[in-house]
Amino acid sequence: MISLSRQEIVQTTRHLIVKVGTNVLTTRDGLLNRDRIRSLVAEICAIRERGVEVILVSSGAVGAGMGRLGLSKRPKSHPELQAVAAVGQGTLIQFYEQELDARGVLAAQVLLTADDLARRDRYLNACNTFKSLLKFGALPIVNENDAVSTAELDSTFGDNDRLASLVANIFPESLLILLTDVDGLYDGDPSLPESKLVSVVDRWTPDLMRMVAEKRSSRSKGGMSSKLRAAQTVTSAGGCMMIANGDDPEILTKIYTGEEYGTVFFPRRRLPARKRWVRFAPVPSGSLVVDDGAAKALETQGKSLLPIGVLNCFGRFKKGDVVSIVDRENREIARGLANYGHKEVAMIRGRRASEIADILGFCPYDEIVHRDNIQTNAEFLDD
Repeated sequence: MISLSRQEIVQTTRHLIVKVGTNVLTTRDGLLNRDRIRSLVAEICAIRERGVEVILVSSGAVGAGMGRLGLSKRPKSHPELQAVAAVGQGTLIQFYEQELDARGVLAAQVLLTADDLARRDRYLNACNTFKSLLKFGALPIVNENDAVSTAELDSTFGDNDRLASLVANIFPESLLILLTDVDGLYDGDPSLPESKLVSVVDRWTPDLMRMVAEKRSSRSKGGMSSKLRAAQTVTSAGGCMMIANGDDPEILTKIYTGEEYGTVFFPRRRLPARKRWVRFAPVPSGSLVVDDGAAKALETQGKSLLPIGVLNCFGRFKKGDVVSIVDRENREIARGLANYGHKEVAMIRGRRASEIADILGFCPYDEIVHRDNIQTNAEFLDD
């Protein structure tokens, strides 16, 4: 665990990702709250003046669309949700653009699907786009491209908490602040008087997920469980995360002046950029089933995955794709970059490395997955 104080976090972080939820940005009738957008923009601009590069991940497109269409309940069918998001996205970005323009800041809309961060080439392109926008002094405003994302094609993030955590992991040692309509993480149901706010999380334990009590809303997708998963993603890669109540129009200012609000999650380790991507961004293209010996070698000895330890493979993957590595019980133990495609793996699985050339007619690698390109799940559990 990396020891930092809240004040040290905000003073040293050069990249701030702010995610604002639907319930913060909209009124109870589903309309966008223009005053809240104005105060949010003012705070972000003040933080930028400190020399901090800020990226805004904004929900609200569906909520804005609901208001424009006169809907009181969030649609349930996927096509209707996409249509509502398409109606609302223009209104949402227009409000941001007007408020930023009044302060001399350019707004840059960035719409992403999960596939944009799952494929290495598109991920690198997204990274370069963000860095160029920040270089030009623009404020990137990120949202999921709801109008084209499809769960059936695994191109949806599920909620903007996960999207925000993946954007945060683009930047080393970043700070992600999730603005929601609760004060933070509680040790029980927030509606019960005996429940207490958890101010600091410095160890990741199974008890964290068990203390979650979801708050239902007709306008938003993410709950506290999605925020905890975002925290696990960010802190496992060396970043920090905070959950704070976005109903307070001065919450970011208070955080940046050192006041203790909400829940802070401290970083656990720092990973190279490539390993951050392998572990968190992609949807695996396939899976490799390994025997007990290979599972032990990966989890406890940091070894490469050799052909002899592979029992089976599933999916259609090619060289360089991310694959899930599972044990005999189908428990994922690691992820990594495959040195061979699924057809080659099917031919060499269970064989010795010295036999690869005879079987395939070539042998560029002795390993199916090299240890430098493996990220084990065990690495993300606290001692």
